[in-house]
Amino acid sequence: MSAENNNVLENEPKQLKKELGWFGSTIMGLGSVIGVGIFVSLSLATEISGSAVIVALVITGFVVACNSLNLTQLAVNHPVNGGIYEYGYKFLNPWFGFTAGWLFLLGKMAVAATAALSFSGYLLNTIHVTDRGYLIPLAEVAILIITLVVLAGLRTSKITTLVVLSVTLTSLLFLIVVGLIVFPENALTNIHLPEIHGSKWIGNQLQSIALLFVAYNGAARIALLSEEVIEPKKNIPRSVITTIVFTMILYLGLAIVSLGSIGPLAFSEAAREKAAPLAVVAESFGIPIAPTIVMIGAVTAMLSILISTILSLSRLILAMGRRGDMPSFLTKLNSAGSTPYWAVIVVGSAIGLLVLIGNVKTTWAFGTFGALYRCFVVALATLRLSDEERLYPIGITWISLVSSVVLAFCLDWQVWLVGLGVIGIGMIWHLVAHRIYLAGDLSTIVNEE
Repeated sequence: MSAENNNVLENEPKQLKKELGWFGSTIMGLGSVIGVGIFVSLSLATEISGSAVIVALVITGFVVACNSLNLTQLAVNHPVNGGIYEYGYKFLNPWFGFTAGWLFLLGKMAVAATAALSFSGYLLNTIHVTDRGYLIPLAEVAILIITLVVLAGLRTSKITTLVVLSVTLTSLLFLIVVGLIVFPENALTNIHLPEIHGSKWIGNQLQSIALLFVAYNGAARIALLSEEVIEPKKNIPRSVITTIVFTMILYLGLAIVSLGSIGPLAFSEAAREKAAPLAVVAESFGIPIAPTIVMIGAVTAMLSILISTILSLSRLILAMGRRGDMPSFLTKLNSAGSTPYWAVIVVGSAIGLLVLIGNVKTTWAFGTFGALYRCFVVALATLRLSDEERLYPIGITWISLVSSVVLAFCLDWQVWLVGLGVIGIGMIWHLVAHRIYLAGDLSTIVNEE
């Protein structure tokens, strides 16, 4: 390698610029939470536990808060991009780190592909286009545009997320406020909590909590961007706690309005029969424009999911490239040190390919499995912190650890089969990638000599 090339490599930025404060981190966290889950998971959980989904929402919020506080402690003590992937490597071992990162990578790519298809579906419904032939091309256009936005840098991504998130929150707050104003007379009867009936009731609640767990899971995105957070010890805890509290209040408001307006049975049926169950709730208000407002919010919610996913997964791949779990060219940053451009392009392209397949149900099935596995790894890693490094009582970590194991055993065996199969494929990739990485290091040493 020539001296000129060496100088070019030495001048390339190695670390991403710190551009996110408390507000920016919170926006990125909310942008990753308020999406597919808020428009779908709530009704699916209602199908299992009825109006008791309100209890499940509170319990899930508490469990996710414990996991988020664990993530916060790890992010503050090790503020580099990569999130649980990096924490597993540093505090546990490479296998825990890699498998957690691998499940996150594939699972969230499936979420992004689903969000892209949902975006085009909601948009076509909003403008009253019935030709489904536009579904995939429109999704691909959305992925291309969002990939270009993320390539433009974190500042552009943050501003775009703020704009689309504002539209989504406005539509959801409209639904809550108008819903409370036009509450039917039988609303209290609809949201009356059923009596506890032993093991069946508990089993249904645990299944609902497992379903809702993914819908709450946004603090991991903040941890993935921790290298780019200004004053991480102060701003990461504030943004994580704000994200969780705001999300819980919003979910509870939507649950109360949805159940009170049309009842738990109709709300759960809406998820099976129509793409947007919250639009069905809006239709019950008797205000012609209400469903359209909710549908527009759904469209922008899918865009915010795309932005946050491409942004966070590109940072995860950057971290994996640094450790040799992905090709080294994925670690290259632009001249401003604000974007791992090859990582962004690869993530956007992979999501685009998933959309072309048109069926991501199998990959989507282990979304909950992956989230609970990551929660388990996060808890194990947090237990390794010293008393000086620990920010919160150790009891929070034990609650997170035990709850992740209990909820995982509430999942169907098919989900376990898919999840373990994906982990097995990942382990093979890990071994092969490291052999190539080590071989590259050896050849570099030989050439230098």
